[in-house]
Amino acid sequence: MANLDRRGLTRRRFTQMMAAGTAALAMPGLARAQTVQPPINTIPKGATFRWIDSGDQKAVFYKKFFADYAADRGIEVIYDALPWNEISQVVPLGVRNNTAHDVFALPLNSNPADAVEQGWVQPFDAFIPDIEKWKAGFPDGAFLPGINTFDGKTYGLPFTSNKRYTTQVLYNRAYLADAGYDPEAKPLTQSEFREAAAKITKAGAGRYFGFIIGGGQLARWSFAVRDLGRLAGASAGADSVVEADIDFRTGDYVFDSDQYIAAVELLIAIRNDGSMFPGIMSMNAPQARAFMPQGVAGMILQGPWNIPAWESQHPEFDFGVSSCPVPDQGPAGKLTIGQGAAPANTMWLWSGSPNGAIAGDIFHYLGTLQGQTDWANVVGAGDPPIMPKAIEGASMSPRAKGVLNLFNEQIRVGPNPIVGNGAVAQVVAAFQAPDVNFARTVQGLVAGELTGVAKEMKALKDRYNAALDAAFAAAKANGATVDRSDLVFANWNPDVDFGASDY
Repeated sequence: MANLDRRGLTRRRFTQMMAAGTAALAMPGLARAQTVQPPINTIPKGATFRWIDSGDQKAVFYKKFFADYAADRGIEVIYDALPWNEISQVVPLGVRNNTAHDVFALPLNSNPADAVEQGWVQPFDAFIPDIEKWKAGFPDGAFLPGINTFDGKTYGLPFTSNKRYTTQVLYNRAYLADAGYDPEAKPLTQSEFREAAAKITKAGAGRYFGFIIGGGQLARWSFAVRDLGRLAGASAGADSVVEADIDFRTGDYVFDSDQYIAAVELLIAIRNDGSMFPGIMSMNAPQARAFMPQGVAGMILQGPWNIPAWESQHPEFDFGVSSCPVPDQGPAGKLTIGQGAAPANTMWLWSGSPNGAIAGDIFHYLGTLQGQTDWANVVGAGDPPIMPKAIEGASMSPRAKGVLNLFNEQIRVGPNPIVGNGAVAQVVAAFQAPDVNFARTVQGLVAGELTGVAKEMKALKDRYNAALDAAFAAAKANGATVDRSDLVFANWNPDVDFGASDY
């Protein structure tokens, strides 16, 4: 932070902008019609119901829906939208203190199997009449053993599609055009991404910079390196703790692959060029994206939820959306996702909640075609509905439709080890990521706290292999018939979807 004056951005101005960025998160979006359907349960009048998730464009939908729903049902709904680093503190603390929200998103990198085993959550089968018929309206793979169903009971609500990634290049069109680039016509290569950031920074002369990232939100670092590396040819999963960063053809981690190492080195080079917005290590992802419409940065690597938010809240902001940077040479690789719904948006019912009837009523609505279409009309491509028919019937902007086409082009469904062997769920439950995990390692390297990218990424791989071996050993000790060969799918082709018949 000491170099802000030298670059023309004063500490006072930075503080003002941070405050403005945070305030911008609360700006209302463009509300569209939503439907409060007749109740499926008897709703206790005067009840107080609490829900917590990561907000973003979801908050635009929920703030209006919950207000209408509460008025119709005669209850109070308290909706909390928090950054993930705060969710990782609030949810476990609430469970321990018996004060948890009725419905919550699990912290990132939490194991659903752990949440069930430790009694954090309860099934909601009893709160949705004829639940199997209701579940049949979801696409195949929405409800999976070890993912959101356990012992035949339904625990997690999967209402958004997993077919997305969160590191598109969202950019200020004027800045990129002045620098000589049109990423929507031709995606930036990794070298061009660095060059564009440097040119924008030079043109900004301290008033704006080439690249911004919410570096205080650790997961943004691992997301960036994972997607840069995979598009460059490192084939690996991305979702659960026994899939992320593992090449299913070998069952081994790819942290020390040439592609992952090059991705980290790219971020370090952008930092060394002076092209990163000052103070990124102290801001979260919502603050970083709130700065973009203010014109202080040319590019950000984030997800499609920005599209409806910026279009509704900042219609004057002329921005483009393109692929995450692709390799300098050769074809771009495919991004593997797991089968099922988006883990970060799967919602869970707290085991201590007295409001299961309310949760079931809301869950049921979100799992109908009407609810899914209402969702798509507000949230759009940010968190796409899980039902394809809802997308067909929804009204979306050209940018939103364009990014969904990008997802169809770049994303493929990979194997799910738990589907291959249900006992792998016990491995998931036993897995404990290293204290110095993937995201923290990348952050440390970019910040200069760690040095030697190849050395650190090899050490990271060793730490994860040790943690994974320990999880397999613990599962075996509890009677599970598992070994690391359960992570190997020799017939996996990263360029095509892995279907049920491929197991």
